[in-house]
Amino acid sequence: MDLTGFKVEASDGSIGKVDKHSDDVGAAYIVVDTGVWIFGKQVLLPVGVISSIDIAERKIYIGRTKDEIKGSPEFDKDKHAGDAGYHEQVSGYYADPRI
Repeated sequence: MDLTGFKVEASDGSIGKVDKHSDDVGAAYIVVDTGVWIFGKQVLLPVGVISSIDIAERKIYIGRTKDEIKGSPEFDKDKHAGDAGYHEQVSGYYADPRI
């Protein structure tokens, strides 16, 4: 399923839309373009943080707050393709029980 353009909602508000780069990343992650919210930052989110998807409304709900997502590692389109350490860094950030 192509989720490009779906709105992404954190537990405390909207954070952006699924970016076109999600097709390049694969099924285990989505890339969210946060737009002006974090000054154009793109973040890589593991699908494990998705709590639900509303197909009719074209929205993805994330089980994290805006601050948790804001503090996440920035999406690096050059590293995601072949850098397993980068994916471990992103997954480790979201697996941290302190966030």
